[in-house]
Amino acid sequence: MAGPVTGGRDRTALEVVAGVDLSGREAVVTGGSGGIGFETARALAAAGARVVIAGRNRERGEAAAMELTALAGGGPVVFRHLDLASLASVRGWADRHNATGKPCHILVANAAVMAPPPARTEDGFELQFGTNHLGHFAFVTGLVPSLLRADGARVIVLSSSAHRAATTCPTLIGERSPGD
Repeated sequence: MAGPVTGGRDRTALEVVAGVDLSGREAVVTGGSGGIGFETARALAAAGARVVIAGRNRERGEAAAMELTALAGGGPVVFRHLDLASLASVRGWADRHNATGKPCHILVANAAVMAPPPARTEDGFELQFGTNHLGHFAFVTGLVPSLLRADGARVIVLSSSAHRAATTCPTLIGERSPGD
């Protein structure tokens, strides 16, 4: 990869990768069939990376992969099923990828569920925590062999800004206002 990529809150993903050559690199983006994940996958593919979007909805994922391949004009985009709410799915995906012997140069942990109705993962964890945190933790750690093969891999973990809507708790952090 060429030098550090710097962005800014007003730059698009395509602007951030402008002039960056990711040919010969493999990138995995969870939740790449929509939203930020879709735009991230589009930018990585436009820069020449082979992009794998990993998600639970096969129909949306395959359609997004076809659209992204056409839009990007760079590297190919493929879909591979991954259910972050299932540790068996996560382990299986990572094991299959590691078995290929291919490096994973860029891993973007983007997929998430937000404020779902009360539910549990197949492993018994609360759905939002199990998917967003435990699923991604198991996915990233499961891909360590492929990440190490990349000799300088990048792992990007996205988060929401939902914490900004929380009220302060004076007994824990003192009498401060939310902007302090």
